[in-house]
Amino acid sequence: MSKKRQVHLCPALPSPVTALAFDVEHGHVIAEHMHPEDQLVYACQGVMTVCTSTGTWVVPAQRAVWIPARTPHSIQMSGAVSMRTIYLRARMAQRLPRACCVVNVTPLLQHLIIHLCAHGKLSRRSKVHAHLIDVLIDQLETVQAVALQLPSPTDARAARVAAALQSDLADSRSLEWACRRAGASKRTIERLFRQETRLSLGKWRQQLRLMRSLQLLAAGEKISHAALEAGYNTPSAFIAMFRKALGTTPRKYFESASHH
Repeated sequence: MSKKRQVHLCPALPSPVTALAFDVEHGHVIAEHMHPEDQLVYACQGVMTVCTSTGTWVVPAQRAVWIPARTPHSIQMSGAVSMRTIYLRARMAQRLPRACCVVNVTPLLQHLIIHLCAHGKLSRRSKVHAHLIDVLIDQLETVQAVALQLPSPTDARAARVAAALQSDLADSRSLEWACRRAGASKRTIERLFRQETRLSLGKWRQQLRLMRSLQLLAAGEKISHAALEAGYNTPSAFIAMFRKALGTTPRKYFESASHH
């Protein structure tokens, strides 16, 4: 019988809201752990990849990931990351989901997060802190989720296909080949992906490529290299996909992020 996986549980923080700032080097990994508090992790600069047992979330600059309390997760850095994290006593922000998601950060919420990091620990016993906590919760409960998640299929056959696609994004062999190698027909794998990830197999691979490209660009790779590594035949096809997903070109996206 296999041993149950042990996940480090961080001690509870004494304040209802705690804000911390970290500057982390490219390639650094925060090992799997969990918190008694809900957590908002925000990237001022660089890209963070948050992994849980149910999926992967890529957090580009000017986005944040919401991590509910007691969710085991690890975080990997792509590029030099300026990370700002807010811990909230569990369920203070009641309208946010009890599952991880990437959210847009409005200009007001962006400045509020940075301002809170200057305070560190916030308590409702302070009138100023109480007002800041109320504004934070108001802002969090109106954020919009962003489709930057890669759900993990649980069926063994679908998981083998997912692993094959992740191992080499530039592999030009067909999805049918990957499915046959996993021991099932493409029709079966397609059904499993839709059931377990709510994405078609093609859409899942497109999401995988987008997330990988964000990691590469944040690490300083050129657009042409990122396009090929993410599985696109030409930079123009990659740029078109990027624009459709994030509303701008890769160059403009990372230029605007560096100016914040």
